[in-house]
Amino acid sequence: MTQHTDATGLGRRAFLKNGALVLATTAMSTRDLFAKETKPSVKVGLVTDMHYADKKPAGSRHYRETLAKLEEAAMQFQQDQPDHIVELGDFIDAADSVETEKGYLKRVNKEFAALPGQKHYVLGNHCVHTLTKDEFLDGVGQENSHYSFDAGGFHFVVLDACFRSDGKPYGRKNFKWTDPNIPKDQVEWLSADLKQASGKAVVFIHQRLDVSNNYGVKNAAEVRKVLEESGQVLAVFQGHSHKNDLKEINGIHYCVQRAMVEGSGTENNGYSTMDVFTDGTIRLTGFHKQHDYEWTF
Repeated sequence: MTQHTDATGLGRRAFLKNGALVLATTAMSTRDLFAKETKPSVKVGLVTDMHYADKKPAGSRHYRETLAKLEEAAMQFQQDQPDHIVELGDFIDAADSVETEKGYLKRVNKEFAALPGQKHYVLGNHCVHTLTKDEFLDGVGQENSHYSFDAGGFHFVVLDACFRSDGKPYGRKNFKWTDPNIPKDQVEWLSADLKQASGKAVVFIHQRLDVSNNYGVKNAAEVRKVLEESGQVLAVFQGHSHKNDLKEINGIHYCVQRAMVEGSGTENNGYSTMDVFTDGTIRLTGFHKQHDYEWTF
């Protein structure tokens, strides 16, 4: 959603509540507007595009500061105690050598793995710039790059779009970042998985399924058709383009999370917690530069 400034100079943020677009000044907590006494069925922490690397800033990306930003997010997650925490890709930034990139991964994952709840790693293009997928997954202790899990009566799906148009997986600098694809066998797996889902579903992916530009998955329309035909999917959470964004396509919300690497200082941090309620309501509580949303289905 867009950031606004009113005549008083106060920022305003757009968010959805009960299907209606609402604007609120940052002086008034949107969390107060979202207040509910009902306990969520499941709580998920979300971070994306951390791009951790031990190197100097480049443009708006402050790679080393990810550790301090993650430490600040950790305090919030310790308070909220999410059941699961999902990082939506580009966990690390590119390095010139395999050993250097493994060092980045080991350093940042030491902090991430200590967060509460079960951790999930979505592959981003920078995660496998120099490493192979197996090397990244081994480094974080995750068996697969796409899979699903159930929690609180809901179904969650992790997708991997780090494949070239010819079906070859990303790794060892063998790809262009503008060529992300979900291969046929993963699309077929997704269709079968959603058919077997016992509850409504939420999907996590790095590259975007809601646009057709360089940030979008090349066969996004095919994947969206599977999501829509299942009748199960409530929302898709994405990273990759670094800015808050939200689209609704055929009843499914596609929400882009704000990159943690952008900007200097914890005041430029961005992360969120997602509460999913029994009736399918999803409340996203954003911190710092991450927007708030609430969708009632």
